[in-house]
Amino acid sequence: MGLIARLAEWRENRQLGSLDVTEADWQQALGDWQVYRHLPPEMQARLHRMALRFLLRKSMVGAHGLELSDQVRLRIAGMAVLPVLELGLDWYDSWQTLVVHEGQFVAEHEWIDEFGIAHAERSALCGEAASRGPVVLSLEDVRSAGGDDAQNVVLHELAHTLDMRSEGANGAPPLHPGMDAGAWKRDFSAAWEDLAHRVRSGLTAPVDDYALEAPAEFFAVLTEAFFEQPGPLADAWPAVFRHLCDFYRQDPRSWRLQGLGRA
Repeated sequence: MGLIARLAEWRENRQLGSLDVTEADWQQALGDWQVYRHLPPEMQARLHRMALRFLLRKSMVGAHGLELSDQVRLRIAGMAVLPVLELGLDWYDSWQTLVVHEGQFVAEHEWIDEFGIAHAERSALCGEAASRGPVVLSLEDVRSAGGDDAQNVVLHELAHTLDMRSEGANGAPPLHPGMDAGAWKRDFSAAWEDLAHRVRSGLTAPVDDYALEAPAEFFAVLTEAFFEQPGPLADAWPAVFRHLCDFYRQDPRSWRLQGLGRA
């Protein structure tokens, strides 16, 4: 580690030491999130520390004058760092800012089709992420994240930022040494086809069919399910689940077994 990096770390550690965040604060921010309740105490403590570093490194602002409470900031940060708990915050170093709207927001996108004709589309969104930022979230959806429907806008949008670290948003984040990119593509493609078949046939699906919008959405929706409801995902597509365990270096099923006896 170079001198500048060591100095930055020293300053960050001093700032962390001055923060007065209690267990009650964390419970108020995350206590209703079933994933958090299942985490072993040691993992909760590591999540707390990383979430505070996240808040020191990132800028979190409310849109149109929206004031963000400490509880909201802790909630977003706690959810945001779970995917990189075993990877490190450097995986989020390509972007700096989170923008939080009160509710859904209108985004406008422009594109040119194969005939050279320009198009513009306006749509209401609960979250959005760009490769260099910002990450945009709906506070309404942040508050409802982590319910029985396995939807979590924070996990979803942060998964997009991980995906975009490698050749854009294509459903294939940069894999770790030893992971097989060919096997990843094969198994995710098979799961995609299975999900499409289930939706066409009116069968029960293990994840929200919004995953079929694009490969990037498939990865983001599967990331939500991986952390929020790992059992059904592992049962439906065990090969995909193993890839996600290898990528995130976590197995959420193990927390749930450890957390069964905790309130």
